[in-house]
Amino acid sequence: MNINTRRHAIAVIPARGGSKRIPRKNVKPFLGKPMITYAISTALESGLFDHVIVSTDDDEISEVAISFGAEVPFLRPASLSDDYTVTVTVVQHAITKCSDIGWASDYVCCIYPCVPLLQTTDLQRSLQIFLDSNAKFCYPVVEFESPIQRALLMDNNGGLSFVNPKDELTRTQDLVTTFHDAGQFYWGSTESWLSETKMHSNAVGYPIPTWRTIDIDTFDDWKRAEILAKSLDSKLS
Repeated sequence: MNINTRRHAIAVIPARGGSKRIPRKNVKPFLGKPMITYAISTALESGLFDHVIVSTDDDEISEVAISFGAEVPFLRPASLSDDYTVTVTVVQHAITKCSDIGWASDYVCCIYPCVPLLQTTDLQRSLQIFLDSNAKFCYPVVEFESPIQRALLMDNNGGLSFVNPKDELTRTQDLVTTFHDAGQFYWGSTESWLSETKMHSNAVGYPIPTWRTIDIDTFDDWKRAEILAKSLDSKLS
């Protein structure tokens, strides 16, 4: 299927106000702009979406999102804004609310709000991979920096042992390459999002380089992300 074939697509950016490890993380200034605005701008610039929606329970996040071109047609209820609410449930709620106001969608891309290194080409190329596959979902993956087959355990005395002893003497180049979820975005058909299909195990991967992704959970992560962003010749510098 060609990426230019007309389909209705919606981007959903889930951004609650109660972040704990980095308070107000979604609107905290990152290189001079609220963090969430990078996700919004990248989604808008990709040209893929009929609507770029921010799902939030927070008035300030809503105001920032709208001022940077996103839409906030509803506020997320508190029951879907706690530490235990999973992403799929938030996306399902957004799909339902959009349907109620007449915004149809064939595909939905959930884009996390703290992705300042995300590029428009990531969204475009991953959509093409998704459309060309038979998978229910598509999301970016990153190669583990060290072979997980050579992982070590440490006992209370500092002694080390291999999780997989049989791989202790295996050359790293002979081990199977493994990946992990980059935690940036997830493409899926509207039907797949609503079907309770397990997202991670029913997907095709879109590999991205390790230097272009960082999980921002702590203040140290934040500083490293700013340093990395500044080092890149991009809209962030």
